[in-house]
Amino acid sequence: MKIVVVGAGLGGVAVAVGLHRLGHEVTLLERGAELREAGTGIVIMPNGLRALDTLGLAEDIRGHVLHATHAGLRDWRGRPLLVADLAQAQREIGSPAMIDRAELHRALRAPLPPDLVRTATSVERLEPDSNGVTVISDGNPITRADAVIAADGIGSKLRAQLFPGHPGPRRTGRMDLRGMLPRPPGLAPDLLASQLVDRRSGAMFGLYPVGEDRLYWFTDSVLNGTPPDANEARRQMLSLMADWHPLVGTLIEATPPADIYVDPISHLAEPLPSFASGRIALLGDAAHAMSPDLGQGAGQAFEDAAALSRHLKGAEPADAAERLLRYDAERRPSANRIMRGASRQSRLTSQTGIVAWLRDTLLRAIPSRLATRQLATLWHA
Repeated sequence: MKIVVVGAGLGGVAVAVGLHRLGHEVTLLERGAELREAGTGIVIMPNGLRALDTLGLAEDIRGHVLHATHAGLRDWRGRPLLVADLAQAQREIGSPAMIDRAELHRALRAPLPPDLVRTATSVERLEPDSNGVTVISDGNPITRADAVIAADGIGSKLRAQLFPGHPGPRRTGRMDLRGMLPRPPGLAPDLLASQLVDRRSGAMFGLYPVGEDRLYWFTDSVLNGTPPDANEARRQMLSLMADWHPLVGTLIEATPPADIYVDPISHLAEPLPSFASGRIALLGDAAHAMSPDLGQGAGQAFEDAAALSRHLKGAEPADAAERLLRYDAERRPSANRIMRGASRQSRLTSQTGIVAWLRDTLLRAIPSRLATRQLATLWHA
């Protein structure tokens, strides 16, 4: 079967490899001039690693398991709120991986033959009919396919074409800063794999080890108006977090603005009615863009890729629409549940005032074993 994948992000590359290995004739279209992924670190939860296992793509990634003893929420001074035994959760359900985003993309695309990839190709729209789908770029048809996988991200043009009445992505009113830097010597391990929350401002700081010698950090704070540039955003966070645990300011200040990424946090305003329409299916952020609060963005895209590969195994052109409906029936309930859970987690950690004080009090009262069980449940997703 001839299948076109639109978008060469992490999910698009993963599904292209999976379908190619099944013997389908795959073409991967990417609007950028080259295949690459920019950014900092990325966490892949155990469910995402299991999905990569089914695609035969997890071997290199499993060498980047998260090395920390505890994980969970702390207050802005670093005092525990809800901290789980990471080792116990790993024994119960498996380990997450923490890896450089560019390195992950290189590992995923390595098995894909270069002649299957067309870069600098922006897909304008799709024209489906009873026998296939015509792909339109710059006003001209460029190829025909028996099925198309739209993995063109949170701002997906193809999602808007399939569901013109859907409101699409919406900003949450919050801003994300992300940075990565060498791990300073003598760093105490207590804060690794932790998220610090501030009940006064509703801001958050997260910290994760990337291998043995690097650290990935992020912030989550209120966004008023247009996102600032990296230099100004860094200055704002240093001011906002001046009285936080000393490590917070030290790491932000040690990261050059050129190595800091600033993004307004967005998610789909509401769930889609379907992840498939005829011979076209949506994958990843195009289907279920969610806030980053559960660390499930990549994992859910990989689960999409694994499910599409499974349902399209052995498929003939006439089977395409029915097989994609099976994919929708499997993935949409689960992905939308995670998307709603991410929104709930965002509301939980961004509370301020008396509500946040009550939250912190309740979280401190939860026994560690229950926190560990909850973490394992989340990872199972």
